[in-house]
This record gives sequence, C-alpha cells and structure tokens, in this order.
Amino acid sequence: MMRTRQPTTTLEDQRIPVRAKLAAAWTSFMFLYAYVDIIAFFKPGVIDDILGGVVWEFDVSQTLLTVFLALMAIPILMVVLSMTLPARANRITNLIVASVQVPFAAFNAVGESWTYFYGLGVALEVIVLALILRYAWTWPRTAPSATGPDRETVRAQQQA
Repeated sequence: MMRTRQPTTTLEDQRIPVRAKLAAAWTSFMFLYAYVDIIAFFKPGVIDDILGGVVWEFDVSQTLLTVFLALMAIPILMVVLSMTLPARANRITNLIVASVQVPFAAFNAVGESWTYFYGLGVALEVIVLALILRYAWTWPRTAPSATGPDRETVRAQQQA
C-alpha cells in the first residue's frame, strides 16, 4: 500500500500582546509566591509555631497578617494593572514593582536552613520577575504615522 504524502501544515503562532504576557507572568509569580509559603507548612515545627502564635521570628498579630496581605496584594493587583493601565504607565509600573520584588524574593531565603526548597522557590520567582522586566523593558513602540495625526494632536483635538 502506498501512502500519499500530505502537505505539512504549521501552527499559527499569533503574537501575544505585552499586557497579556505581563498579566500571565504576574499570575505565575503570585502562584509561586503563595505556594512556597503553603508548601513550607509541611516543614517540621512550622504548624506548631503558628499554633503557638509565632511566624518565623514574629508574633502573630493583626498587624503582621495585614502586612502579609498587603505584600500578597502586590502581585495580585499587578495582574489587573498589567491589563488595564495605559501603556506608558503600565511599562513604568511593571519596571518599578518587579525591580523591587527581586530583592524581596531573595530576602525570603536569607537564613533558611532548607536551601534547596527556598533556593528553588527564589530562583523561579526571580526568573519570572526577569521575564516581567524584559517584557516591560522591550515593550514595542510605534512611530507616529506619516499619514495620520500623532497622539498629541489627537489628544489636543479631543480636549478642545
């Protein structure tokens, strides 16, 4: 039996908007951030310390839990902001917030005895943050159209 060769087709590789890349990266970062903390509950003694009212070196208090919530809210809000802020503000916000998150992520491994676990967690978080920085830094720019009005002209006309 002779086979007829079928023409090969290629998958269409559609361009992903920068906003979607940023939102996906912040979502991934958020999951890593949360799951490192959740999985850490399995370390011996962690639950006992929490039940005793201590997290790391800190007494469990409303203030401590509010700080934890505020820190977790940063990547959560960045998902929304990455999809909704205007391009210029979006780029600047992502560059600033991701830059601040890099040392913060590394700080989480300082003094930990479980270096493989925390090292992997920090490495993965930093890789995702590096992607965010790259996406924001290389955000495509458009040149003013030679045939149409530039943005400032359109903006001035809209405000008049």
